[in-house]
Amino acid sequence: MTLTVRAEALFVSALQPSEKCSTAQLRAAIETSLEMFGPAGCAQRLAAEFGEHPETAVPRMRWALERAAAS
Repeated sequence: MTLTVRAEALFVSALQPSEKCSTAQLRAAIETSLEMFGPAGCAQRLAAEFGEHPETAVPRMRWALERAAAS
C-alpha cells in the first residue's frame, strides 16, 4: 500500500492531530478507513474536504502524511 493511500485513509479517519496516537492506533485507523470506504472512497472524501474546508484540510493532510510515513 502506498504512502498516499495510507495518508488519505488516515485523513478521513476519526483520529485528530491533537491526539497522541500510537503506531498501532494509526495503523488501525488506516485499516478501518480503507475497509469502510476503500481507497477510492477515501480519496473522494479527501477531495470533498479540500473543496469545502481548504483552510483545515491542508494542515490535516500534512499531519496525515507525516504520521502515515512513520507508521
